[in-house]
Formats: sequence, C-alpha cells, structure tokens
Amino acid sequence: MASASAQPQQINVADLDIQQLADVRRQLEEELNHLANSFAQLKQAQSKFKSCLENVGEVKPRNASTTILVPLTNSLYVPGKLSDTEHVIVDIGTGYYVKKTRAEATKYYKAKVELIHTNLETLSETIQKKQDNMNYLVNVMQAKLQTQAQGSSKSTS
Repeated sequence: MASASAQPQQINVADLDIQQLADVRRQLEEELNHLANSFAQLKQAQSKFKSCLENVGEVKPRNASTTILVPLTNSLYVPGKLSDTEHVIVDIGTGYYVKKTRAEATKYYKAKVELIHTNLETLSETIQKKQDNMNYLVNVMQAKLQTQAQGSSKSTS
C-alpha cells in the first residue's frame, strides 16, 4: 500500500487556474535557478581539475631545482624549488592530501574531469526539460489570460 502513495501524481496544467499556474511557475523558476547555479559550480570545479591536470604536466624531471611560486593561499605565493619531480601532492577533498606519482595524479584528475563532464551533460538535459516545461506553462498561462480577457470584454459589451 505504501508504494502506491509514494508515486507522484501528475496534474494537467491546463486544468489549473491562473493563481495555481503562477505558483507552479515560481516553483519552476526556483528549480531552474538552483540547477543553473549547480551547473556553474560544476563548470568551475571542472576548470579547477583541468588546471590541476595542467599543473601536474608541468612537473617534469627537466624542471628539477627550478625556482617556482608555491601558493600558500589564493593570493599569496612564495618562491620554492622543485625537488621531487616524480611525485605530487593531490588534494582529494575535505582537507586530505595524498602523495601520488605524476601518472597516478594525471589519471585521477582526468577521471574527475570526465565525471564532471558526464554530470554536466545530465544536468544540461535536466535544465532543458525544465525549460521546456516552463515554456509550456507560460503558453498555457498566456492562453488562459487571453481567454479570460476575451470573456471579460464580451461581458462588458
């Protein structure tokens, strides 16, 4: 019995009045804003991982003992020397770092970029479906408003 009530009910938006349609529109707009923000955050994360991938590519044996700028914060860098060109420290999230070979780090970052790419595609499809729903809803609202306006102009004649 519980599984039957867990199923969402589908409502034909054409059966809703203007106020209910406006409420549904507000809800759809909120969902679209949230999805767009999520999309932007994923793009930013993907960009960060691509940057990390490029940085790992710059750690080469020929760059040993080269002076580099080491980031302490987003805006503070200090000079340092590259001593180990075979290993890098990888931020795996929530403040944890792991020492990996360059090949392992490259594989890790490529997998992250690909995972985010897949999520972006899925999210993009979801956003498109929500946008289609919004367009349909707006069309229904406009048709109802036009019908209402025609009905009120006939009654005043």
